Amino acid sequence: MKIPLELPPGLNGDDTSYGAAGRWADGSNVRFRLGRPETIGGWERLMSEPLTGVCRAVFPWTDNGGVLNVAFGTHSKLQLWRGGALFDVTPASGFAAGAIDGAGSAGYGTGGYGVGGYGLSSALDYFPLTWSFGAWGQQLLASPRNQTIFAWTNNTAQPAQALANAPANVTHMLVAPQDGGYQVFALGCNEEVSGVFNPLCIRHSSIRNNTEWSTSASGSTAREYVLTGGGRIVAGRMCGPYMLVWTGDALFLGAFVGALNQPWRFERVGRNCGLIGPNAAVVVGQTAFWASPDRQFYRYSPGGQPEPVTCPIRRDFAEELAASQGDKVVASSNAEFAEVRFDYPDRRDGYENSRFLAVAVDGPDAGAWHRGQMARTAFVDAGPSAYPIGAAFDGSVFLHEKGRSADGSSFAWFVETADTYLDPERTLLVRGLWPDFKDQIGPVTVRLAARLHPQDSGQPPAAVAMAPGEPKADLLASGRVFRIRFSGESAPTGCRIGKPVFDVAPAGLG
Repeated sequence: MKIPLELPPGLNGDDTSYGAAGRWADGSNVRFRLGRPETIGGWERLMSEPLTGVCRAVFPWTDNGGVLNVAFGTHSKLQLWRGGALFDVTPASGFAAGAIDGAGSAGYGTGGYGVGGYGLSSALDYFPLTWSFGAWGQQLLASPRNQTIFAWTNNTAQPAQALANAPANVTHMLVAPQDGGYQVFALGCNEEVSGVFNPLCIRHSSIRNNTEWSTSASGSTAREYVLTGGGRIVAGRMCGPYMLVWTGDALFLGAFVGALNQPWRFERVGRNCGLIGPNAAVVVGQTAFWASPDRQFYRYSPGGQPEPVTCPIRRDFAEELAASQGDKVVASSNAEFAEVRFDYPDRRDGYENSRFLAVAVDGPDAGAWHRGQMARTAFVDAGPSAYPIGAAFDGSVFLHEKGRSADGSSFAWFVETADTYLDPERTLLVRGLWPDFKDQIGPVTVRLAARLHPQDSGQPPAAVAMAPGEPKADLLASGRVFRIRFSGESAPTGCRIGKPVFDVAPAGLG
């Protein structure tokens, strides 16, 4: 008797054996494409020289000559890759290196013990230094969190310099394109008149003039706004013509209305859906995806309402996220596979980013989640670079979805079913499996575990390594509940798993 393995795409690992039956339950470094699991692409080193410091942001853009530039913001440096060489463009003055790890943020019950009065927020921040980037034409604007905005004028022999008249302390900076020009926004900054830092204050420069920040200067289009509702701004993103601004608790929608006294209008569009860290949001098309402080995933499109994104493998992220390290969570997109990815620090591995979750957000696999173990402190999609770019804790920078190895070394992958009843009416003897593999590179180990019921300890699993082209895996196991695992770890490695077929024989009723 032949029974095919036909499962829907996506991992469902948070349910019970009965609840997740007939699904893929676990995996690492395996995505789902056109309904079938396949290994993710490999990665290759962008440059031999490592970055100085721990990278928290990557920003690629092209200059007027079409030359690709890639900026890297680390906890201690601002560096730039161009034409195969790495340049240090760290500001010579006005910049201070920050922390690698977080220890809590300003707010009630956070920060160092005894800092601030009882029941009051601590006056200091304890966060890893993150950066916000933007392109002003061919020039780079860069803002290290809670410091000013710096401009680099496309000369590798010159460091970045403080942007004239910009606020002294900026939580997050972004560049907003407008008809006829650009504006620079400081989200969470010093108020113009008092100079006092206000975590809910938004200021922007004049259109087409990033050094004009005075609201009273003749002809100035610079303005200042203060969001309502308390808390503090975490970050912002452009979403088409709109601006999304997150606080720790809420989401605000900014729209350009063109009024002389108030060119932009900001309205709160959601509560209890704030942002866990400045890098934890990404916009794909006209939809934003992000992770909140309560470790839930959300999506929002202008005109709608923020809504949770169902994640059937969320439990590890929610329960194992390293304490006080939420600022390290990185959201990125992968346009080639219509994915959104969240890299995060798992406390089982330490305090640094070590794992990721990813979900298909469009196409036939929309809603299918997968995950993996991979240490990336920063990640950005392809475009204008040919491949996605990721940075590791040790300063290595890699081009992803390139090749079939981990920069020439092996990487491990696997995908495993939940407990599955091949025939709910009887006990079966599994004698083997006819594989349905495509693009196999390196051996694939097929492992079969059998039990009589979900609470049964079961027998020792049967396993066999299959070389490319092998017609059948000889396995011998009897039971009612089966769990099958496909895995590999070679250099190179890879496989797409179609619809394998079990060779079984009845072994008794119920």
